[in-house]
Amino acid sequence: MPYATDLSMAQSLIARSGAAWDGIAPDAVARMRRQNRFATGLDIARYTARIMREDMAAYDADPSSYTQSLGCWHGFIAQQKMIAVKKHFGTTRGRYLYLSGWMVAALRSEFGPLPDQSMHEKTSVPALIEEIYTFLRQADARELGGLFRAIDAAEAAGDAKRAAALMAEVDAHQTHVVPIIADIDAGFGNAEATYLLARKMIEAGACALQIENQVSDEKQCGHQDGKVTVPHEDFLQKIRACRYAFLELGVEDGIIVARTDSLGAGLTKQIAYSREAGDLADRYNGFLDCEEVTELSGLHGDVLIERDGRLMRPRRLPSNLYQFRSGTGEDRCVLDCVAALRGGADLLWIETEKPHIEQIAGMVDRIREEVPSAKLVYNNSPSFNWTLNFRQQVFDRWEAEGRDMARYERSALMSVIYDATPLGQEADERIRAFQREASARAGIFHHLITLPTYHTAALSTDQLARDYFGEAGMLGYVAGVQRREIRDGIACVRHQNMAGSDLGDDHKDYLAGEAALKAGGAHNTMNQFAA
Repeated sequence: MPYATDLSMAQSLIARSGAAWDGIAPDAVARMRRQNRFATGLDIARYTARIMREDMAAYDADPSSYTQSLGCWHGFIAQQKMIAVKKHFGTTRGRYLYLSGWMVAALRSEFGPLPDQSMHEKTSVPALIEEIYTFLRQADARELGGLFRAIDAAEAAGDAKRAAALMAEVDAHQTHVVPIIADIDAGFGNAEATYLLARKMIEAGACALQIENQVSDEKQCGHQDGKVTVPHEDFLQKIRACRYAFLELGVEDGIIVARTDSLGAGLTKQIAYSREAGDLADRYNGFLDCEEVTELSGLHGDVLIERDGRLMRPRRLPSNLYQFRSGTGEDRCVLDCVAALRGGADLLWIETEKPHIEQIAGMVDRIREEVPSAKLVYNNSPSFNWTLNFRQQVFDRWEAEGRDMARYERSALMSVIYDATPLGQEADERIRAFQREASARAGIFHHLITLPTYHTAALSTDQLARDYFGEAGMLGYVAGVQRREIRDGIACVRHQNMAGSDLGDDHKDYLAGEAALKAGGAHNTMNQFAA
């Protein structure tokens, strides 16, 4: 709706309300409505789900139209990320946010820093979604507020052309509110618990929920050992729980991302219940590591299954868990993905141990034989040593081609001495092209980095502490932070404005008029950054 229409509607409303509303300014009402486009989290979920569905269709038509996101652990981080995206690229299209359960556990739990094992408060996940969208909506309000101030200045100067151009910017304003793919871990309990948490996350604004096929009470980070998966029917119940939550709340375009950890998980807690040979449960059980039983004495309560006409005992560990046969991870991943898509998931996530395009593509090719529309969300994880992995991939390729590799030591390729070598440069180029090539070859619709701001916060703080507490003193902050903010055009250098001071002044104007005691006067030191 054009801003002029908002203004006309506000004028009509105030006129109908009589003298009691004489102190209410139509332009202020229209502006405040414009600055608060989304009244509820469900408004956000419906809006962002449509965006994500459109992006998925665009990717199906052209795999170069993949999407990306970065993980956030605070609303301010998410806000600055999307402000930066708009500043550098002019649009937020195709750029999302990822909410990592790992970072919630490590940084947002009242228990203190925790590993990624679903031990943190599950309420902290929807709370963070709500916080992120509060900050993104404030970014909208701040940006629009600046345009409104500029319109007022242009009109005061009699520059109608400038005022009209600014009004067009208001009408064309693109929100900072973008889709969040939110990590619901393994559902934090049974299917009912999953449904209840999913509903809270959707009400907070999440349009996409990512759920994994691990056992809730044994859940591990996807890049750690000791992962335990569940039979497909258990996982499908939780996928259905998420879908019911979306549909109950009227988010019919909601997206479910089904994650399989089977590639690195060699254990299961249950033997699946099979109704007939060849069904999904039977195929799941077929991966169990078993030994044939020829003598029934001495079994001590063991479970036996029939396989190919033989009586078999699944190998059970002292932990009471069953183990899968070695080397079955990829086959289990493919079966997981086909089952999840046929059971209602929209996107897949295959957690891998390294970033290797052909490994991912091999599994996706097999999945697409049964579900041609299969698409992936892929974790470009900081748990991978990207430099070492890609240098070793180049080393192996060149060695297979018969090149002389005498100058390179494969086990030491992380060393700085290889940075400027042809091998190091080739590896960097492959890292640069990874997302583009993986999306074209391996069906990856969305690339994300789970924990980037965890690492950037640590890195920047280390550098500041080194300089400020060292010989550089105050210059460590000025040269390393503030001067760069000014010269790089980082809006946050005017931190009072970013925190909402100017928005508050606008509201004081609306409420008190000439009597308003505003913070943004001549003595505000933020004016030093106006240039």
